[in-house]
Amino acid sequence: MTDFKLECVLFDLDGTLVDTAPDLIACLNRTLAAHGFAEIDPATVKPAISRGAMAMIRQAVTVDEATAQTMLSDMLDAYQANIAEHSRFFDGIVDCLDAIETSGLKWGVVTNKKQRFTSPLLRALALDTRVACAVSGDTTAFSKPHPEPMFEACRLAGVTPERCVYIGDAPHDIAAGKNARMKTLAALYGYLNSDDQPDTWGADAMIEHPRQLTQWIQTSLCH
Repeated sequence: MTDFKLECVLFDLDGTLVDTAPDLIACLNRTLAAHGFAEIDPATVKPAISRGAMAMIRQAVTVDEATAQTMLSDMLDAYQANIAEHSRFFDGIVDCLDAIETSGLKWGVVTNKKQRFTSPLLRALALDTRVACAVSGDTTAFSKPHPEPMFEACRLAGVTPERCVYIGDAPHDIAAGKNARMKTLAALYGYLNSDDQPDTWGADAMIEHPRQLTQWIQTSLCH
């Protein structure tokens, strides 16, 4: 970490900062039932969460495009109405955020989740007044892995990309961070597919538990 001065920690949202799977899967199963399909085992669909709601639907059932779009609309409406019924911080994240703030660092969120879901979720978790920035999938013209959302996060937080670290649980997260010249960390505790190979993503480090993220941050501040 020579010459690296950390000023801001940026998080992906689903599967990295917050375990949103219970709410997302509950809304998917509600939609499946409404359309006459059997509910799906959470373990089967959880790895698709990082790729979005349509990927979850495609993982669950094989339907034509029109039906898929209708199901998508129904699922998203259900999710917006039940944004944080069961979603929780991953174990260790609360302590990590406290440590970040105690260290005088800024932190924020860069997600491909639409703003209509990001803002109410952050409010429900009492994070909206703590984040230095919150960039959603439709905040800028491009979403991850394009670097534009990362640059927008830096603009809002008043930092430079070279002084940020981005942590996420999907290849497009690490690519986005690297494209913006940030340090990157792969969250192995997130929603990974069984065939994912995070060691090939090019992250600066791999984090198996949020406690390790806290340690990485503290180590970076000592250099």
